[in-house]
Amino acid sequence: MHKLPRPDRVTVRARMGVFGYFFLLGITVGMWSAGLPALNERLDLGPARLGTVLLLVAAGALVAMLLAGPLVDRYSSRRVSWFTGPLSAVLVIGPALAPGYLWLAVLAVVFGIGLGTVEVAINAHSVEVERRYGRPIVSAFHGVWSLGGAAGGLMTAAGLQAGLDGQVLLIAAAVVVPFAYLPCARLLGPAVEPPRAAQATLLSGTTRWGIVAVLGVVAFAGHLSEGAAMDWAALHARWVLDADPALAPLAYTIFSVAMTTVRLLGDPLRARLGAVRTIRLAGVLAACGYALVLAAGAVPAGLAVVCAWAGWGLAGVGLATVIPVIFSAVGASGDSVGRALALVTAFGYTGLLAGPAALGFVAESFSLPAALVIPAVFAVVVAVAGGPGIRAILPTARPAEDAVPEPATDR
Repeated sequence: MHKLPRPDRVTVRARMGVFGYFFLLGITVGMWSAGLPALNERLDLGPARLGTVLLLVAAGALVAMLLAGPLVDRYSSRRVSWFTGPLSAVLVIGPALAPGYLWLAVLAVVFGIGLGTVEVAINAHSVEVERRYGRPIVSAFHGVWSLGGAAGGLMTAAGLQAGLDGQVLLIAAAVVVPFAYLPCARLLGPAVEPPRAAQATLLSGTTRWGIVAVLGVVAFAGHLSEGAAMDWAALHARWVLDADPALAPLAYTIFSVAMTTVRLLGDPLRARLGAVRTIRLAGVLAACGYALVLAAGAVPAGLAVVCAWAGWGLAGVGLATVIPVIFSAVGASGDSVGRALALVTAFGYTGLLAGPAALGFVAESFSLPAALVIPAVFAVVVAVAGGPGIRAILPTARPAEDAVPEPATDR
């Protein structure tokens, strides 16, 4: 394999800027999530109204994602990221200051709009930076987002432990985090033209958007399987396997650590295997992981929890690379990257949010193991449909370089 040229200083700086954006976005979401119990207590919301607030945040984000795509294509991902990064953090102050439930509901939608817009903009910019690098780098960005979320949760926990009020912590985040975005915004790179190979082989509009929709379904499947682990792994250990209350949460912890680690280290793997083989392997590993989780119910009591832990870890390893691989392929496929990424992101976000809730209804009607068959099947969908979708949207891709076009050269 030929040796790739070193990226120029502008591209290296842009990569650092994108790392900063993902980390700060993770901090914002982490502090918001960790601050929900205090918000619930201050406004006396209760489970139903708090759940409605979370759905309104998601609804605002989904609408914003679809609107952000055209903005990115028209004004560039850099300009949209410049504005929406700090704004997404500032908007946390709305729910933090909401005097009652009705105001909270309105301001939750506004907060979701901020999150959804910056999600599309910075993901579009990340694939542009990857295009200039000429090798996979997107997966690590998503790993850093996870680290940011953990940091936000830890900062909130530390603040509450020190006696600070949860409302004060959210207000502090809304004041401080936007300023932290500014040096990162200055590092973001210029817009990158679609690669020559993509321009020469660009699919017709209808065909390309059909394939983008297929990859959106794969993103939905991957995110649903991820959301199932987030919301149901610990409950499966406690309810089905009768794990000790102190050990049950480790099921999700193992999944999360495995996913974050692979995202941070997964780019060289994609560079070696190529996007098609990587996403096939990802789906197979995730499906095998869920198979172990489902088999744990039939394993002797002393080994059941260990079997489930192994399954959640394997599922985390597999699902870690699904979204980065899809985003990279869509970003390298030609024009209208903003619109395409917005569509795929909206599909994935829907799976992440709506999927676990739907599993709850299935678990209520049948059983939790029966519900977890669904994400196992969707993991198979990733393995079966992901590879053909990526190969179709990048029809001239070589096996080892099927997700990243040749690097842009400076003129």
